[in-house]
Amino acid sequence: METDINITVLKADLDALKTNADQFFLVTMSMIIFFMQCGFAFLECGAVRSKNTTNILIKNMLDAFVSGVSYWAVGYAFAFGPGDWPGGFFLGRRFWFSESLPTGLLSHWYFHFVFAATAATIVSGAVAERCEFMAYFVYSFVITGFVYPIVTHWAWSPDGWLAVGVDGVAYKDFAGSGVVHLLGGTAALVGAIFLGPRIGRFDKETGESHNIPGHSVPLAALGGFILMFGFFAFNGGSQASISVAGDGDAVALAVANTVISGSFSAFTAMIFMRLVKRNPANWSLLVTINGALTGMVAICSGCNVFYPWGAATVGIIAGLTYLFWSWLIETVKVDDPLDAVAVHAGGGLWGIIATPILGQDGIVFGPANIEAWKGLGINIAGGAAIIGWTGLICAIMFGLLKLFRVLRVDPEIELKGLDIPKHGEPSYPREAWGDGWGTDLENNIQLPMNNMNGSVENIDHIRKRKLDNGQAVYMVSRDIEDGKYSDHLNPGYESHEIVESSAM
Repeated sequence: METDINITVLKADLDALKTNADQFFLVTMSMIIFFMQCGFAFLECGAVRSKNTTNILIKNMLDAFVSGVSYWAVGYAFAFGPGDWPGGFFLGRRFWFSESLPTGLLSHWYFHFVFAATAATIVSGAVAERCEFMAYFVYSFVITGFVYPIVTHWAWSPDGWLAVGVDGVAYKDFAGSGVVHLLGGTAALVGAIFLGPRIGRFDKETGESHNIPGHSVPLAALGGFILMFGFFAFNGGSQASISVAGDGDAVALAVANTVISGSFSAFTAMIFMRLVKRNPANWSLLVTINGALTGMVAICSGCNVFYPWGAATVGIIAGLTYLFWSWLIETVKVDDPLDAVAVHAGGGLWGIIATPILGQDGIVFGPANIEAWKGLGINIAGGAAIIGWTGLICAIMFGLLKLFRVLRVDPEIELKGLDIPKHGEPSYPREAWGDGWGTDLENNIQLPMNNMNGSVENIDHIRKRKLDNGQAVYMVSRDIEDGKYSDHLNPGYESHEIVESSAM
């Protein structure tokens, strides 16, 4: 009797330990995925001009907060509420504001909350530098609270129509190539179309495109590294448990395939761009980053079922896919500052197509395998449904925002930058930076500046530019022994009157 009791207690303890391990695994992976918000923030602020940095940063930060509200209030209920009603194949209808949500599901809620935030953040890059702040709130809430949760229910809830599938063959999208990335990329495309291009992006007469470079390649590169790091948790964490036999192998395979696909995609995009682009032909860092991210997006769908060579194949084609979509979006005169559509929509669409073809038991292993062909069909149908659903809802949403004139900022604000008029917090205030060798130019035209030998030299030339608000911005230049010293302050305002004064 005592032995039986001890065995029962041990079994209960073991079950509790396995449950705790699964929840800890899910929470830990979710924390790493949440850190991807930082990656998106750095990547996007590096890719925009300095005058819009604060604006893009606060939008990325608020993506997490808006998602925290909307996904808790209604999103999780739509996504994973029980489907025990006639419309259960389409959406759930329970757990509003976490009502009746078991504590054991909070780790699950947290995991899908960070996925929802990721889907919304994709859009912010495509509409950067010209989108109204209130419009951002609207689209972020709608995507995280309604658009994304509905698709999640279709694909990942046991009652969803894609999860049920046809003749026992279900939609396969392990970590969200379609559910997260294709959805976010489609929303980004619709938003960019309704907003229109940034001023100066395309010539009004010839249609020729003009590159508008971002202000910090190092920030963009740092953001890319953080996103790559996050993808390991994004894909590996989608196993959702670690206590069952085989879980560790599945996580390891997903992470390894993510590395392989991203690496091959990065090299493909970088080398192909170097070979094709002439005058000049460069080894582009930004193309390499986006190529790697596209490979990691594409592998999401089947990272748990690809052999490593299959992941390499997915990555090679993903690199080409990125370049094709980037070229196509620019050709049709859609302005996407971050190439969000090419990375996420292009990579995501290729990923859900590749899974039933190159995955284990896929078409390449048995061209006569009917189940594999059915899998390809249901995945294509799922992709079409995601594009159609997301495109329709976002077209209505962005169309109404444009109709009521709350979608795009005024041209004057767009030209001068959103940081000061919208937030009152410039990212690089002129009062906060300099070389420390000068005194107040407002009070002393003959500014003492020390050269390398410690002597005091007069300024050879001073130019003062007056802003609309009466403030003065100075450009100082003088000759020193080792060449010309130049200091340009607040270069975002080029068009104001210049008043010249000679040094004494």
